[in-house]
Amino acid sequence: MAIRFRNPNPISVLLFSTLLFSTATSSPDPTRARGDLLRKQLTDLSSVSSLYASSSRKLSLETSKQSRLFSQLSQNFSILLSSYPPKDVSRFERDARALISSARALILASKDSFDPQLKIQRLKDAIFAANEQLTKAKKSGAFSSLIAAKSIPKSLHCLAMKLTAERVARPEKYIDPVHPAPELEDPRLYHYAIFSDNVLAASVVVNSAVKNSKDPSRHVFHVVTDRMNLGAMQVMFRMKDYAGAHIEVKAIEDYKFLNSSYVPVLRQLESANLQRFYFENKLENATKDTTNMKFRNPKYLSMLNHLRFYLPEMYPKLHRILFLDDDVVVQRDLTDLWKIDMDGKVNGAVETCFGSFHRYAQYMNFSHPLIKEKFDPNACGWAYGMNFFDLDAWKKEKCTEQYHYWQNLNENRTLWKLGTLPPGLITYYSTTKPLDKSWHVLGLGYNPSISMEEIKNAAVVHFNGNMKPWLDIAMNQFRPLWSKYVDYDMEFVRQCNFAA
Repeated sequence: MAIRFRNPNPISVLLFSTLLFSTATSSPDPTRARGDLLRKQLTDLSSVSSLYASSSRKLSLETSKQSRLFSQLSQNFSILLSSYPPKDVSRFERDARALISSARALILASKDSFDPQLKIQRLKDAIFAANEQLTKAKKSGAFSSLIAAKSIPKSLHCLAMKLTAERVARPEKYIDPVHPAPELEDPRLYHYAIFSDNVLAASVVVNSAVKNSKDPSRHVFHVVTDRMNLGAMQVMFRMKDYAGAHIEVKAIEDYKFLNSSYVPVLRQLESANLQRFYFENKLENATKDTTNMKFRNPKYLSMLNHLRFYLPEMYPKLHRILFLDDDVVVQRDLTDLWKIDMDGKVNGAVETCFGSFHRYAQYMNFSHPLIKEKFDPNACGWAYGMNFFDLDAWKKEKCTEQYHYWQNLNENRTLWKLGTLPPGLITYYSTTKPLDKSWHVLGLGYNPSISMEEIKNAAVVHFNGNMKPWLDIAMNQFRPLWSKYVDYDMEFVRQCNFAA
């Protein structure tokens, strides 16, 4: 009776055939018994060879030689079996044993290519290696994206240099008046705070706000930059008339109270640990924490990013002020913000939470007992970029003192990573008034799916993210919203090859 293997394992077949062959050699009727058992072995090995040949074709093995060998072996078995019963038994036995030996050697040599467990392990190893390469590529890509986003474009550098050269060449033309205009401190007017070292971006914010205001003469823009860009800013905002709007340009250094003995973040920026965090120059160090790579943004080394916490001291005679980032565009008159009843709150801002996203838990370390005790991890986050501040309520709530308290506690960055949003969320935790979302639409610097209808209805659009509108990596569908407010008729802008 013929024995059939269900889903034959080649090695099992081989062992079983060997056992039968061993039994055959000890049979009392060697000639007949050996012939039958050799035939059985040949039949089984022929089936195995055909199976291997078929499998190798299906698997498209890299070693196509194996496929040919198994096909040839299967043919040889068929030819030898077709001659049974043989006329010359000894020759048949000799040829059969030679073919069986060849089949055994080929099967053993090919085992690794057909062993399921081994193939699974190899696939796992390949997947692991691919994931390692993907992770490395993501780190390099994130680092490259950060470099592309934070580097100064040649045209922007050119503009700053030409404006500065103009300031040096004609200092008398751009000198500050001895007595500042009284409008700069008039609380009855609409005041804006813009802190930036990007001369073109700051000018776009002012241009867009002025062109969309009903009465520009009642709007006052307080532009603060660093000492290096002060000359360029002064020239930019003195070279044209802004329809009667009032513009003040100052440097951080003009505010003498901003020093390391008073401002915690200035003292912390002087620490060796923080400088090492920023100035590591090896790619593997700079990208080893990709989740928080954005916090290595050089802007966090600039006091410009932290001036927003000192508005009452910078503008002591004002009652309300609107803070605007330099990557926003104003699309309609904003004076209705001054009509909002703030209900005693300090900060008017658009909330950004939805579902589990943009909750306090994403910005702070709630494993720290102090954070866990004081704040709700599910509290809704809000956005910087367009914030309306009631400075009287600010003083009453002592927000600057609160900011200093928490900033001092976070010197080792255990409460939150770097940036101004987490301390802002903490400082104005119970003193933020949510504004309607149409006041401030975010994401134009990273989210291509924002609807044009939503953008059209927005009072302010915000290019937060890496794809700033003045960079080559900006999204083309959104760039015109910003570029239409660039002063392309200005000589220096034309000289620096800014594309319209």
